[in-house]
Amino acid sequence: MNFNVFNARVISRVVIASAIAVTLGVTAPAQTTPGLRTPRRLSNRKIDIRNANIFPAAATNSPNTAQGPGGAARGGGPGCDVFPASANVGTTVDLSYFGPPPSTVNQSLVGPVQLLNTGQVDSIHGTITIPLYLGHMLDGKNVWYILSDVSDPGVAAELGLNFSAKMTFAANAARTANFDDNNDLVFNKGTVDFSPVRSITAGPAGNEFPPTAYQPGSVGDSNYSPLVQVVNAAGVIYNAPIVAFNVNAGQIDFPAGNVDYSLVHDQVIAIDPINMTVTLNLINGFSFGRPVWYMSMDTSIPLGAAIEHNTFAPLMANLPLGRDDSFSSPIERIFIATNGPEGCANPERQGLSADLADGFRPNNTLGGIPTLALDYSPTWDANLYTWTQDAINNGYRGQLREEFQILTYVQNGFLKGMNATTPFGSAGFSINCSIVQRLN
Repeated sequence: MNFNVFNARVISRVVIASAIAVTLGVTAPAQTTPGLRTPRRLSNRKIDIRNANIFPAAATNSPNTAQGPGGAARGGGPGCDVFPASANVGTTVDLSYFGPPPSTVNQSLVGPVQLLNTGQVDSIHGTITIPLYLGHMLDGKNVWYILSDVSDPGVAAELGLNFSAKMTFAANAARTANFDDNNDLVFNKGTVDFSPVRSITAGPAGNEFPPTAYQPGSVGDSNYSPLVQVVNAAGVIYNAPIVAFNVNAGQIDFPAGNVDYSLVHDQVIAIDPINMTVTLNLINGFSFGRPVWYMSMDTSIPLGAAIEHNTFAPLMANLPLGRDDSFSSPIERIFIATNGPEGCANPERQGLSADLADGFRPNNTLGGIPTLALDYSPTWDANLYTWTQDAINNGYRGQLREEFQILTYVQNGFLKGMNATTPFGSAGFSINCSIVQRLN
């Protein structure tokens, strides 16, 4: 399959603070440091976590025609829930007898670490509630967006975002914006249509991937990318996916869930334009053997966006792929099985066929993330891999959780590319996935 060819209430203004004040340890008025102005929430109220009262969208008979985020990160069974066991399993003492996780002393050590620190993670439901922002297009249309990653370490520290040095090299795949006189972001180009109805027609049982037909639930125009370069603020690049477009607050007021996905991004569980928060679904994955949770917001091709329950972002196609950690590369690699074991009852479950069979996410393996590596980027070069028939016949097929384990299996001939006859490497598309939580 060729992955390179696809059809395809009024709120107060933003307040701005200076990132330079953080990096220099001094306080200064925002207007004295125009180089590094940063977006702020429209409301300064405390983030209200109401997940216990959030209701998901109505279910459909088929997960492949369901609107919304897809299977939850928790409770799907051992093959669809990677949350670690308690440390006292198999002991004679209560967990309270154990000391704090080593990661509380050194984040590179074992234990949980929240990496996106803009809001609270709900570990029971597998969601995060973070600030919602409102900007505008040049013609005044509303742009509701979130922030998750940034190319400047000072801004990352100030706002609790993920820092990615690689985003510095992503300008050719970023739309542009400027701060106006009120320090609202005004976007030059890039819009999203949330009205399409997501659907996928899976292949036959056991070979559900690739599907025979697909339609993403939200589609950007040719100028849309989640990446935004703020021209009049030192050219800093933000990961700022749009979650609703050209609607007012009253149209997207779903603080208790039951979201209208014809108006809002499929990964949104609840959205509150009064308190200016949005609750987003988290997705299971792994990085260097550690279970993680991340958000998936955009993909550069329609098929990927349909599978990922996210937005087709055509401008992301400008990202150069295949160069991983070399100079000027803006991407990191994500490893996606096509034909791994299926069924949520199977702890070895993994892959796209499994996803299309049961509606839960494929348990992808990410490359570097903060605390484990220095090469993190939220834009991931999709490296699809397929188990060979010999590997399957010999009982080698299972769940792979670590980048170099996968590369070794490729080297040993157990894995091929996006199908059994293509070489392993970039599949020619990228996915915007921001890391949120390291679970261990």
